[in-house]
Amino acid sequence: MSADQRNHPDRGDRTDGTDADGDANTSAYERAFTEPVVRDPVSAPDAEGVPRRTTRRFPRFTRDTARPEGGGRAAPGDAPAPARQWPMLAVLGLVALGLLVTALDQFRVGTILIGAALLGGAALRWLLPGVGMLAVRSRFTDIATYGLLGAAIVLLALMAQPDPLLQIPFLKDTLHFTVDG
Repeated sequence: MSADQRNHPDRGDRTDGTDADGDANTSAYERAFTEPVVRDPVSAPDAEGVPRRTTRRFPRFTRDTARPEGGGRAAPGDAPAPARQWPMLAVLGLVALGLLVTALDQFRVGTILIGAALLGGAALRWLLPGVGMLAVRSRFTDIATYGLLGAAIVLLALMAQPDPLLQIPFLKDTLHFTVDG
C-alpha cells in the first residue's frame, strides 16, 4: 500500500489491528498517535484544512439536531419571549378559541376555527422567513402537514350532520355501495 493510499481521507480504520489490506503491520497504539480518529459524521479538518473522514458510518447516538429551516426567532432577540414566538401563539390562540366555541355547543363554528388556525399556520410558514417554534420539520413538510390537516378539518366540519353546508354526492353512493354490497 502506498503512502497516498494509507493517508486517503476515505480510508476506514479497522478495529482488529490490521490495515485496509489486512496486514498486521501497525498496532492500535501506534495508529492512535499517528492517525487522527474522527468518530462524527462531520469531519474534522486536517493540517491543510481539508476535511478528513475516517469512517462513512453514521454515529450510533445523535449528539445534536439541526434547527428546522425558518426555526429562528420571529422577532428580535431583545423582544420578550411571547413576542419572539407570536406565530405559534397566534395558531394556538385560534385553536383554543375554536375549542372553547366547540365546548359552548357550536360544533361547526368551533371546528372551522380549528381548521382555519392550521391553514393560517401553513400560510405563516410559507410567507414568513422565521416563525419560531411553528417550524417543526422542513418548510415543505410543515406547509403540507398544516395545510392538509386544516383543509380536512374544515371540510369535515362543513359536511357534519345535521344540515351539512357541503354535500358531496359520490360519498353517499360510496357509503351505500360499501354497506349494501
